[in-house]
Amino acid sequence: MDNRIDPRGPRFAAAVTSVLLILALVLGPPWGLLPLGIQFLAFAAGALLGVHRQPWGWVFRRFVRPRLAAPAVLEDPRPPRFAQAVGLGFAAVALIGGLLGATPVLLVATGFAPVAALLNAVFDFCLGCEVYLRVQRLRRRNLAVTP
Repeated sequence: MDNRIDPRGPRFAAAVTSVLLILALVLGPPWGLLPLGIQFLAFAAGALLGVHRQPWGWVFRRFVRPRLAAPAVLEDPRPPRFAQAVGLGFAAVALIGGLLGATPVLLVATGFAPVAALLNAVFDFCLGCEVYLRVQRLRRRNLAVTP
């Protein structure tokens, strides 16, 4: 079974993610915890269940992709799934900070995620995907060197 994905889906998801996280920053505590919590759940779905089950991916497949031409290429879902896991980590730290009243932790942890999401949405550069690919290259190189 081919589980490759349309690369425009993660870019769409990154745009939605950017909006939610910027909204969380603008609103600040306590109201900013709502969009942050929504994005935390989206990151959790993408990281734990796969990008096919991430809600913004579903919206893309259901409403956006049918209006577009077929993608030129399909991509491996593992790098975007890793990126979702990284986002989940930052969102978890931000939520915990916000719930404990540590506003600087909330703002700093939330602030990192929209930067990465905007890089993907605007420039088609997935920072988490690049980290994943570099880690895989290092692992392969280490396996090749090990006797």
